[in-house]
Amino acid sequence: MLLKIAWRNIWRNKTRSFVVMGAVIVGIWSIIFLVGMVNGMIESYVDKAIKNEVSHIKINQPDYIKNSEVKYYLEEATKKVKLINTISEVKAASAKTKFNAMLSSSHSSRGISVVGVNPTQEEKVSGVHEYMKEGAYLKEDDKNKIIISARTAEKLKVKIRSKVVLTFQDLENEITMGAFRIVGIFDTGNNPYDESVVFVRSVDVNRILGTNDIAHEIAILINNIDDINTTQHKIKQLFPDLLVRNYKEVQPELALFQQQIKMSGVIYMIIFMLALVFGIINTMMMAVLERIKELGMLMAVGMNRFKVFFMIVLETLLLALIAAPIGLVFGYLTTIYYHKNGLNLFFYSKQGMSQFGFDNIIYTSVPKEIYLQLVIAITLTALLGSLYPAWKAIRLRPVDAIRGSLSVNSKFSLRRLLRLKGKKVNN
Repeated sequence: MLLKIAWRNIWRNKTRSFVVMGAVIVGIWSIIFLVGMVNGMIESYVDKAIKNEVSHIKINQPDYIKNSEVKYYLEEATKKVKLINTISEVKAASAKTKFNAMLSSSHSSRGISVVGVNPTQEEKVSGVHEYMKEGAYLKEDDKNKIIISARTAEKLKVKIRSKVVLTFQDLENEITMGAFRIVGIFDTGNNPYDESVVFVRSVDVNRILGTNDIAHEIAILINNIDDINTTQHKIKQLFPDLLVRNYKEVQPELALFQQQIKMSGVIYMIIFMLALVFGIINTMMMAVLERIKELGMLMAVGMNRFKVFFMIVLETLLLALIAAPIGLVFGYLTTIYYHKNGLNLFFYSKQGMSQFGFDNIIYTSVPKEIYLQLVIAITLTALLGSLYPAWKAIRLRPVDAIRGSLSVNSKFSLRRLLRLKGKKVNN
């Protein structure tokens, strides 16, 4: 019976009911969209960093991490890569020669990090070949060729087929140099990364360093991120004397960003739910005050205070439960659309997003658990928002409530009339 009465009550004033439902719908949609946008930005940043910079797992000499000197290298790099590829969880592995150098052109020079790669191996681990703006990626037979970023090319005032010189220390700590011709220019959209690296063939720089088949780092991608700890343990068993780290250990900020994905959803939910609570309280208080006489009559004919309290709460819950699925559907459809087509923030990107390594196109992503959390949060919000109006309703005295709508107006009019006449009003 209470459910039937509550259902009819919410449609007696359609405008008020639609206001509450509209607030719930917009709140749920906003939370889903904002969470999806933040998740998309952070996941894009983390995925790009893993693919282009840190990979899932890295192998180095322990001393190389402390000093980054060329003398701390891995021997028999090719053999190590083949052994790593025998692990079932490993998707691909690539040996890299890495050191700092001075990159010079006829116009300018700048410090740079040189990455010597095996082009075939590197294409399976790194995504740089997907961001070629001009020219082409390195090939196996490209002797003394180099690819640089668009920003580096602009600062050095060079272009495709320009010649540049790398100056660095060899394994004997002697200054040496090598001339390279530019065959490709890339642009990953991550300005700090683009300005810091150039790519050459490892066989070319190893020859200049004075040795063959060495590497300073082996980058590894795995098939399933959930297997990262297991894979790391297996690699440590293969190379107990080497330093084997996963991406969270190489760049702890990536793990922090991933944790922020979960925290951001909770924070947005709390903020919107608090705003929604006050909106529900305000609207339901209006509903109670408009129905003082009606509530008084219900209590006068025998409805106890608990049932009146429960009826007000039930009305609020029904409004929330009607609106919640609509908001969830709108949020889901919006997320799916931008997950497929992307949200283009091109103009904002030009103003600085790329300075921090974020893409100008965001592909929204919402974890499935967010939808369940929202349903629970909306139910609790509606329940909390209904408590105060329901409490005010049961504090009414039946006799005063029945007379309430008339007597309040009459008293107000009488007081105003007597004040006009200069008489004192007694309560």
